[in-house]
Amino acid sequence: MSVVVRLPSQLRSLVGGAGEVPVEADTVRDAIAAVDRAYPGLGARVLDEDGSLRRFVNVFVADEDVRFLDGLDTVLVAGQTVSLVPAVAGG
Repeated sequence: MSVVVRLPSQLRSLVGGAGEVPVEADTVRDAIAAVDRAYPGLGARVLDEDGSLRRFVNVFVADEDVRFLDGLDTVLVAGQTVSLVPAVAGG
């Protein structure tokens, strides 16, 4: 099903400057993989060597943090937006 992956400015250089990338995906993991297939390198910035979400990247589906859903296996519904958001730190 068609969903949109929304990217922060820090990752847009990996996708030709696009803020949003439409993909066909059933889960969050599939959506990230689909963007990585189209634009190699994005997956390594978002996922660690084990295929888990990196600590400093938050992922939201319909304004819900996937860490409180089913993580990368969160099922998507057609038309949903998956937002990749870098964690903000500082003091």
